[in-house]
Amino acid sequence: MTYRTNYFKAWPLAVLLVAMGGCGDDDDPSGPGADTVAPTISATNPLDGATGVAVITADFSEAMSASTITTGTFTVTGANPVTGSVAYDESTHRARFTPASALAPSTTYAATITTGAKDLAGNALASQYVWSFTTAAASSNPASVALGGAGAFAVLAGSTVTSTGATALTGDLGVSPGTAVTGFPPGTLTGSKEYGNATSATAMADLTTAYNDAAGRTESPITIAGNLGGLTLPPGLYKSTSSLSISSGDLTLDAGGDANAVFIFQMASTLTTTSGRKVILSGGAKSSNIFWQVGSSATLGTTSVFKGTIMADQSITLNTGASLDGRALARIGAVTLAGNAVVMPTP
Repeated sequence: MTYRTNYFKAWPLAVLLVAMGGCGDDDDPSGPGADTVAPTISATNPLDGATGVAVITADFSEAMSASTITTGTFTVTGANPVTGSVAYDESTHRARFTPASALAPSTTYAATITTGAKDLAGNALASQYVWSFTTAAASSNPASVALGGAGAFAVLAGSTVTSTGATALTGDLGVSPGTAVTGFPPGTLTGSKEYGNATSATAMADLTTAYNDAAGRTESPITIAGNLGGLTLPPGLYKSTSSLSISSGDLTLDAGGDANAVFIFQMASTLTTTSGRKVILSGGAKSSNIFWQVGSSATLGTTSVFKGTIMADQSITLNTGASLDGRALARIGAVTLAGNAVVMPTP
């Protein structure tokens, strides 16, 4: 101990302060620990050169100063500047431009983020960022997806259905080619239980046909990506080359007064909702006309409220208290329930 004391006494005071953690420079924004790294754009939607657009967003590489994300620093221009509003989501570092009116069809637009956008340390965007996209020829209402025998099922799984708590299903419950169903009771079922039989096998074959139909749609797709929370979307075919989530806000699907409006969401990977998030229907939209084609697995967060038919290639999980006005149809894996209400939609 004496040796260590004498050793430190031999050091200059400034060196001792550095060795012991400094003398407060970390609290000085201009000190050695200050942030001097310029933010960049990490992702945009629609992608550069994409055809079809429902929402215009830009993701930053770090947290930004919300006061610098405005209609002055985030602009959209076609033949003329587009009027609209700009919002910034601090939790996702995402800026969103919402046009005041629908964009013109078959038109190329340019979106620009200027160097007036700054991070929390005051660093300006590394350089002005510009990307372009082209709107679809016209808004489209895709044909509905025919579910065949799978349409009678509120829950259908390839391997097993498991439930804990007071799950309540309205509609048939099925498993094929698996045969395992657990948790009923205490879960309740208003419908028939079909597993490992001809009825469930036919339903699974029809689900595969419906899944492939939804996944194969190509007419005027609208490019989407990432978080759909906070958006209001019209009818159409929506395509993501990765995963989709509903977080940091609810998703509204607006049929615009068309009782036959159809919404089809294609995604290459997962579908996830966070706790308490909702899919809200407006303008006469019906859950029976909403289809989610999920390339891998879907997870609905605790107490979330979801609408539409989920067709997942792998598995579907409804966390505690999540409700589904629609269907949970998993081709290969399991459907896992935890005190959920699942009601098959009316036509």
